[in-house]
Amino acid sequence: MSVIVVILVMLLLLLIRVPVGFAIAIAGTLGLYIHGGLSDVLGVLQSAPADAVSSYSLSPIPLFILMAQFVVASGVMDDLFEATRVWVGRIRGGAGIAATGAGAMFAAVSGSSTAAAATLAHTSTTKMIESGYSPRISTGLVSVVGTLAAMVPPSIILVFYAILAEESVGQVLVAGFLPGALVTVALIVTLLILIKADPASAPPGQRHAWADKLRNLKSAGPVLLLFALVTGTVYFGIATPTEAAALGAVGGFALLAARGRASWQTIRHAITETISSSVMILMIILGAHILGYFITSTRVTPTVVSWVASLDVAPVVVIIVLALCYIVLGFFLDQIAILALTVPVVLPLVTELGYDPIWFGVLIVLLAEIGLVSPPLGLNVFVVARTARRPAAEVFWGALPFVLAVVAVAALLIAFPEIVLWIPDTMSATE
Repeated sequence: MSVIVVILVMLLLLLIRVPVGFAIAIAGTLGLYIHGGLSDVLGVLQSAPADAVSSYSLSPIPLFILMAQFVVASGVMDDLFEATRVWVGRIRGGAGIAATGAGAMFAAVSGSSTAAAATLAHTSTTKMIESGYSPRISTGLVSVVGTLAAMVPPSIILVFYAILAEESVGQVLVAGFLPGALVTVALIVTLLILIKADPASAPPGQRHAWADKLRNLKSAGPVLLLFALVTGTVYFGIATPTEAAALGAVGGFALLAARGRASWQTIRHAITETISSSVMILMIILGAHILGYFITSTRVTPTVVSWVASLDVAPVVVIIVLALCYIVLGFFLDQIAILALTVPVVLPLVTELGYDPIWFGVLIVLLAEIGLVSPPLGLNVFVVARTARRPAAEVFWGALPFVLAVVAVAALLIAFPEIVLWIPDTMSATE
């Protein structure tokens, strides 16, 4: 009964727009009080704040956020889009492919889905529409491409999951690379199918001279170097995730300075945003810590595991049901909040069924990200709609085929978990 009360209180607090971290912490504290009285509450609160936020494994989060702020401020996205466009421009739909490819490269150094969508919308959507692309396809594609930042390392959300699941941050990070590449390919294939079905939705291709291609190619160099600096050092065991994140922050600042945009105002804004985002995430972690104590004391997790184990269903059926639940949760909750609320309960069940926690983390992050392009929240959609000055409903409909492509990739990951686990299984460890 106390569990139901806690869930209802938490939902009520979220509905009245109480910040997620505070809502989780208040609900968890109430649950502890109902279950064990004031002594339980005081016993947890005297140690939970320090235990929750003093872990060294949290260090990559603010550093990756700072790196993303520097990269966004550098304006490198314009060059990435142009460099990709001249290479694939001869294909009908080349600008859309360029937006997807540039978005994937930008995701590899930004780590934030909404920031990626906003930057890409500002860079490419208007140009695509002005050159003759369907506004629905252009805006829908860009809003979904933004979600690649949750998959392609360094992903802040994957770091958050690794901390919650007590898994290797490095292994969880690199596990997102192949799924991110698959999503990129799936989005491009979907775009080409849509254009094939309606050729009027995209202008004819335009050839570019080799001189233009080679001149623009150098624009992608700094971004690829930064990606190699961060992800490569983790994969080959040269650096820990924290060290790689620090290298990324320094590299991001170097990129900002090299492009002549390292003004004091820009640096101050980047640091302020980093502090704000980091504190928000730490508050959610603290709330999840308190809620975790309550869940442990009520023995909800072993009860759920025993109940599911008693059902006469194949494990994959349970995974599919969980996948659908995560998609629905994404319609209403922030992705970090979804992980904080569900991982402590669901992960033991998944591991009991014989599935790898790293695989499960990548899967649920991919599914939860669908909420960023789905009503009623659809943060990426509203960001793109505002930037492109298009109706949000048009962007939601435009995103639908690409969302289905992401769902198809998720189904592929369920059928073949090795896609996720191959790179982590081959990496060198530093943790």
